[in-house]
Amino acid sequence: MTGSSRESTDVDPVTLEVLRNGFESVAEEMSANLVRMSYSPNIKERKDCSSAVFDADGRMLAQAENIPVHLGAMPDSVRAVVDALDLGPGDTAIHNSPFSGGAHLPDITFVSPVYADGELVAYVANRAHHADVGGARAGSVSADSTSIFGEGVQIPPVKLFAGGDPVQGVFDLLLENVRTPDEREGDLRAQQAANETGRRRFAELVETHGRPTVEAVTDRVLDYSEARMREEVRDLEDGTDAFEDVLDGDGAGTEDVTIAATVTVDGDTVAVDFEGSATQVPGPVNAPLAVTTSATYYALRAVTDPSVPPNEGCYRPFSVTAPEGTVVNARKPAAVVGGNLETSQRVVDVVLGAMAEGGVRPIAAAANGSMNNVTLGSADAETPYTFYETIGGGYGARPERDGVDGVHAHMTNTRNTPVEALELSYPLRVERYELRPDTGGAGRRRGGLGIRRDVRVLDHDAEFSLLADRRTNRPYGLDGGEDGAPGDDRVVVGGVVQPIDGMTTLDLGDGDLVSVRTPGGGGFGPPEARPVDAIERDLREDRVTPEHVVEHYPQYECDSGE
Repeated sequence: MTGSSRESTDVDPVTLEVLRNGFESVAEEMSANLVRMSYSPNIKERKDCSSAVFDADGRMLAQAENIPVHLGAMPDSVRAVVDALDLGPGDTAIHNSPFSGGAHLPDITFVSPVYADGELVAYVANRAHHADVGGARAGSVSADSTSIFGEGVQIPPVKLFAGGDPVQGVFDLLLENVRTPDEREGDLRAQQAANETGRRRFAELVETHGRPTVEAVTDRVLDYSEARMREEVRDLEDGTDAFEDVLDGDGAGTEDVTIAATVTVDGDTVAVDFEGSATQVPGPVNAPLAVTTSATYYALRAVTDPSVPPNEGCYRPFSVTAPEGTVVNARKPAAVVGGNLETSQRVVDVVLGAMAEGGVRPIAAAANGSMNNVTLGSADAETPYTFYETIGGGYGARPERDGVDGVHAHMTNTRNTPVEALELSYPLRVERYELRPDTGGAGRRRGGLGIRRDVRVLDHDAEFSLLADRRTNRPYGLDGGEDGAPGDDRVVVGGVVQPIDGMTTLDLGDGDLVSVRTPGGGGFGPPEARPVDAIERDLREDRVTPEHVVEHYPQYECDSGE
């Protein structure tokens, strides 16, 4: 694309809006097709995937409403591919390296160029979480990882399709390094099919409206988002505020891993500095800078107008800095699989906490603060499998509403794995799936409840990993609201119930059971200000027990006479 063609083409407001929505529709259809064509329940059922559209310069034009941690980091992956490879018509590159724009190894990004009349006009990209990419343990999300080299196969930018044909040697290399090659190949081909959908749809936009018009619109769409976001930032009060929180630990002996942020609002810009965060740790909770940036962008968008189109332009007013070699900007060969999952959540808590310190409202109390990652798998079962899912928890209470019970929050936006789909696909049985009463932080508005999910291993030996947080340090309340309850997990091995840490790996046998019990959200406002009728409703609906009410809500006992 050339600047002169953009500048010389007039675009009326109707065409501008039609094409802006057209770019978004391309991304949405890509994700819909990826979900429909994928093999694994993690993508087909949980929708653990994302899609976006980029211009010929690699600038993000539009994204589907998918996974925040994918979408905020995907531009770095696309940039790495564009810088490394010369992609022609029909080519597709893949990439997952965390230290060159990726997030963690299970997230594989596909990047395909779009050509019209022999000229490059755009790129389309999607990212999907694969249920296994090799490494030391089934599922490739291991709580005991201490190096990137144990977490799976690392893929620098490389062509998987050339001129529309598969590069068989690359396919063979990838499939040789995973436990479930048939499922992986199915998901990889689904990702390619999604990008082909994107290529076709974007080319149709160019054919309908003309290349000069489409090129002119790209700049204007980005500039429009930038202008809208700068207006939003100007409405925030200038100042500098700091906040810090911790991860429980890294699974390798380090406890209370500090995440610190200083947020400076100055006119129409926001600068976030993570100086003071812990140095990178041996365990797998280190985050590449792309992940930290993604989580920061999400948090800042959460306190601004959500109708601002999410593209490269809307992020121009934001800057993110983090000292290299810290848990929020780790150096290779740090283990990073949990940085994308858990540290990203704490970055959100810290940035939102700093904004709350600065008086920005409305901000919810802390959500459960963990993706509560569970992996089970076996390469030796009658049918080898790898199962991965994240489990929801409580959302933080808001100034005028209770927190939502049992949901995925912030950097994850997946669904659960339906019990029926799980049991049809894997030698596992779900025996309990319910909300945890008393786990929402008490307050004028109650925090959302955590979840209990019990899964039993059937007729085989399995590797199990739990990579989770907020088992010691609770999700914070705001404005006098109390903290949410921590997670509290169990396994039943050989008929004996054992508590386990949030970072645990175990070998399980036939009949053993995993009970994952996730945190609740923080409360908002003083508990003594909670209306009595709201307490009575919680009691009727078994969201709280009488004992919890007596301990946290003295006005109920007084007003009810009980």
